[in-house]
Amino acid sequence: MKYKYKRILLKLSGESLAGKGKYGIDSFKVNSIAKQIKKIKRFPLEMGIVIGGGNIWRGMSATAKGFDRVTADYMGMLATVINALALQNALELQGIDTRLQTNIEMQKLAEPYILRRAVRHLEKGRLVIFAAGTGNPYFTTDTAAVLKAIEIKADIILKATNVDGVYNEDPRINPSAKKIKKITYLEAIKKRLKVMDITAFSLCMENKMPIIVFNLNGKNNIEKVISGEKVGTIVQ
Repeated sequence: MKYKYKRILLKLSGESLAGKGKYGIDSFKVNSIAKQIKKIKRFPLEMGIVIGGGNIWRGMSATAKGFDRVTADYMGMLATVINALALQNALELQGIDTRLQTNIEMQKLAEPYILRRAVRHLEKGRLVIFAAGTGNPYFTTDTAAVLKAIEIKADIILKATNVDGVYNEDPRINPSAKKIKKITYLEAIKKRLKVMDITAFSLCMENKMPIIVFNLNGKNNIEKVISGEKVGTIVQ
């Protein structure tokens, strides 16, 4: 199998690890993602992952209910670490060599995020999971994913979702919503498409970092995307 990209950054939502209730961690879902990744994780493909924490804690929702924003955001960062540990465990059970790095130091759980060390792991064929967002409140894990992709010089960001691309409206609410196969960053910002936040889109636009939005639940979709098949929506 020939891959179109050499180094990728996969962005997973916390909800991708959840079960039917959309909360918590479902071992079947986590293992399913690990098996998908096992199919593609062969040297020389280099892969980093940024994971969200919405299946455990949502900072913005908590703020609306009276939580201090900074406190709520730090709690969300800790939720991403829990998800990262679950994913790391599932990946290692599949025989994948991984490293977990966090933007908040947790010496007994993970390495601190150091760019040169992360790149060296990637060059050695290890999969690197980046957790704890940016390490700062007021920034989403989408923004963290874009920052990491730019820093490690990834070829592309793969944004895994529960829908098969970007639509002009939410297809779960409007069944007649139209899928967009290709869109520019500026169009995505102007239309306020809720694929990524404006900060993340702006960073991608400034650094010419392409994004492919695709359905994680489709059969072998990760492999199809990195092989160059037209899956999902490309934002560039």
